Amino acid sequence: MNWYKDTLQIQTRGKGLFLFSDSINSKIQEWGIQEGMCYLYLQHTSASMVISESYDPSARIDLEAFMERLAPENQSWYRHTMEGSDDSPSHMRAMLTDTSLTIPIDDGRLNLGTWQGVYLFEHRSRPHRRRVLLRCLSVE
Repeated sequence: MNWYKDTLQIQTRGKGLFLFSDSINSKIQEWGIQEGMCYLYLQHTSASMVISESYDPSARIDLEAFMERLAPENQSWYRHTMEGSDDSPSHMRAMLTDTSLTIPIDDGRLNLGTWQGVYLFEHRSRPHRRRVLLRCLSVE
C-alpha cells in the first residue's frame, strides 16, 4: 500500500457550486493509482463539498437556490454577523453538507456514478481560495 497526499486550491467567484472532479482524477492519474480510496477534507467552516449531478446545469442552479431558501441572509435573529450578512448562513449551510468525502478509486479514477461530480460548495458571497486536503491510499 502507498499513501499519497496533496492540497488542492480551488478559487471560487462567490456563492455557488464549483466542480473539481477533474482535478482529483488528474492527481490520481499523476500518482498512477489504479485501485484504492480517495479522502477529501475541506479546511473551512463557510464552504463544503457535495457529490451531485454534474451533467445538467439546471441541477446545480436548483441546489444553489435551495440553499438560499434554506438559510437566507439578513435574518433578524442572526447574531454571528461579524464578517457580513452571509456569515451566519454560510456556517449553517456548511453544517448541513459535508466537509469530508471518501470515494473509491477503480481503474485509475474516482468511481463515481454516471452523472455524479465532486463540487466545492462556496457559501460566502465574495470570492475565496479554498483548500481541500487530498489523500489517496493505493492498494496495489
